Amino acid sequence: MKRILSLLLTMTIIMGILCGCGAQSGEKDDTALASGTPVVLNEVAHSIFYAPMYVAIEEGYFAEEGIDLTLVTGFGADKTMTALLTDEADIGFMGSESTIYTYAEGASDYAVNFAQLTQRAGNFLVSREPIDDFDWDMLIGKNVLGGRAGGMPEMVFEYILKKNDINPATDVMIDQSIDFGSTAAAFSGGQGDFSVEFEPHATSLEAKGDGYVVASLGEDSGYVPYTAFSAKKSYMENNPEVIQAFTNALQKGMDYVQTHSSEEIAKVIAPQFAETDLETITTIVDRYASQDTWKSDLIFTEDSFTLLQNILEEAGELEERVPYADLVNTEFATKATE
Repeated sequence: MKRILSLLLTMTIIMGILCGCGAQSGEKDDTALASGTPVVLNEVAHSIFYAPMYVAIEEGYFAEEGIDLTLVTGFGADKTMTALLTDEADIGFMGSESTIYTYAEGASDYAVNFAQLTQRAGNFLVSREPIDDFDWDMLIGKNVLGGRAGGMPEMVFEYILKKNDINPATDVMIDQSIDFGSTAAAFSGGQGDFSVEFEPHATSLEAKGDGYVVASLGEDSGYVPYTAFSAKKSYMENNPEVIQAFTNALQKGMDYVQTHSSEEIAKVIAPQFAETDLETITTIVDRYASQDTWKSDLIFTEDSFTLLQNILEEAGELEERVPYADLVNTEFATKATE
């Protein structure tokens, strides 16, 4: 992934030299948006894990803030970051590790995180057979369908293994060859003894009798800054009112999930998941809510950023620490809570 990002950054730097990195001329003050301001948001995946964002969409909070939102699914953090760096998207939603990678590669117009959505991992360990008293030692010598190297799902999984004195490189056979979103189908087809799955795939495997959720990576890893919203530095500097309005809408979505039942949340976001029945959506929402997945605010703290870099270092994906002050802006999230 780092090689891909390096090529993208080279292209971005050249574009910046030729056309000022796409920045808009003139300064804007932080005022309310005119109704119907277009904003393209590229999300890393479309998952019930991100319920507060879909609540904000379905309840009309973005429209209330003057934003005409276009939601695009990138299907992977590398693709979402590509869209952000090449101005195909105004805002990206993905694991914050991608912003660290691009900064470390030397980008001048790098992506800055301004709002953290999830504070726990959103994936689950699925076994072929039900296990009442699961212990992570049960993975020793087993084949596990994992995630992309350098991505948060895989790094958090390895982080948990190390916390349980298990060496990911020698004690477990982790298959990282399967494309994002295809591991559930591969598991149903007979590959692997265990699989690390997001929702709705984990619940779908259970419903078909092809697998059983035996552990939550969100619970066993503890609080980690799993996903956040970011924008290029130039876009943020030239469009502070857009970022503030966007963050205000998100905060309303966060407030909603903190004050409503799983059933109510599921009904609101159901249009986003037309292929999934309401009972399943409710089950998944409740699973995430019960493990305290969503922050009550959107502020990406320095402690959380330090933990993220700890995880990256342990995974061998970070050679040198990057400054929190450069890659995180809490101004908009703080103001959204006032």
